[in-house]
Amino acid sequence: MRILDQDNDKSINGISVLLTTDEAKELLDSLKQLLETPANNHAHIPDKSFKKEITIAIYAEGSTAGFDKRTERLILADK
Repeated sequence: MRILDQDNDKSINGISVLLTTDEAKELLDSLKQLLETPANNHAHIPDKSFKKEITIAIYAEGSTAGFDKRTERLILADK
């Protein structure tokens, strides 16, 4: 697992995520799609106002195919 604080461009070890029922359903649907279609390696789950967003991604340990440079560094360096 890798967690990126995008505002501060640094790796963090833990977060709390508080979701409405609708947001949780969208997260679940997005995770199912990611597992069923590995070529789509990430998904975005916004709140109703589109001011807050969770980005989720599935990756193979040690593989950075399809990710930007910042995410590549996070996958490879953050253990």
